[in-house]
Amino acid sequence: MKIAGIDEAGKGPVIGPMCVAGVIMDESNINALKNLGVADSKKLSPKKRENLARQIRKYADGIFIQEIEACQIDELRNIMSMNDIMIRGFSSVLENLKPDMAYVDAADVNAERFGKKLLAAYEKKHEGEKKPEIVSEHRADDIYPIVSAASIIAKVRRDELIGNIKTSINEDFGSGYPSDPKTKKFLQEWMDKNGNLPDFVRHSWKTAAKIKVSK
Repeated sequence: MKIAGIDEAGKGPVIGPMCVAGVIMDESNINALKNLGVADSKKLSPKKRENLARQIRKYADGIFIQEIEACQIDELRNIMSMNDIMIRGFSSVLENLKPDMAYVDAADVNAERFGKKLLAAYEKKHEGEKKPEIVSEHRADDIYPIVSAASIIAKVRRDELIGNIKTSINEDFGSGYPSDPKTKKFLQEWMDKNGNLPDFVRHSWKTAAKIKVSK
């Protein structure tokens, strides 16, 4: 049986993309992930995540990452909720990996509802095909090694993309989260200097919207 884990990195930041990652492998090989010591990516150092990501890629039968840029998130939020954007991203990963069973870290306050919506989105595009069994739980990245692996892959990729942005503009804007004073200072200074915020910022976030209005 082919088992997949799906998780995201970057749902909340005002800067940068969101990455939804999926890892698939044979059920008989899941113990290899436990032996590697995979865990929720938020509990690991960047160096540890990078080392584990390399090991995960060796053991996985497949990996797929759906990257959703900041400007895409802004566009989609005009027609759907953030939860629906998450469903769209998770569904894309599911479609690419086509597992027999998928464990997902629920991105909705109602974990069961998230799982049902995800399955419905998959079935809409794959009518008549065999559908995967979906287990949707909160903190799945802490419970299931296959989801921990997906969490690590997603986080490492997002960190890489954020690093690329910082290099391209030759500035360090911190974590990119609205609560980070360094991030807020960067946004305000960029706005004061350029009269608008860059494409890699989520303009629809309250933090960004307030800065644009104040200008």
